[in-house]
Amino acid sequence: MIGDHQRIKGYSLLLCEECKTELHFLESAFRDKFLHEMSVVAEAVYNAFKSEKLDYELLGAGKGLHMHWHIFPRRTGDAPKPGPVWQLGNELHDEKYLPNEAELEDLRNRLNAELDSIIHKGYSVK
Repeated sequence: MIGDHQRIKGYSLLLCEECKTELHFLESAFRDKFLHEMSVVAEAVYNAFKSEKLDYELLGAGKGLHMHWHIFPRRTGDAPKPGPVWQLGNELHDEKYLPNEAELEDLRNRLNAELDSIIHKGYSVK
């Protein structure tokens, strides 16, 4: 899914289908599938949003501490200095970085087109 705020254009998330707090709590076959899907989504984010580098982070939030990947397509100059996106602090969630419906639809379409392309090459996410 596309992130609500787009301070880093193309910021996306991948949610785990199981409500677990850690990768090692997942059954090994499901964990392998989840990590494979993350890799496919990351490749799609990289291609769709023309990044130079990806930043990945696995976090958990909500009542059940539901695992989810944050995937940031990074580009030179997207932050005041080199380093993790978290250096931007509250700026990451500033209201001015909320895309309108047309922008959100464009971001979704770009990501979905890349996912379709990757999957049709034979990289199954099932």
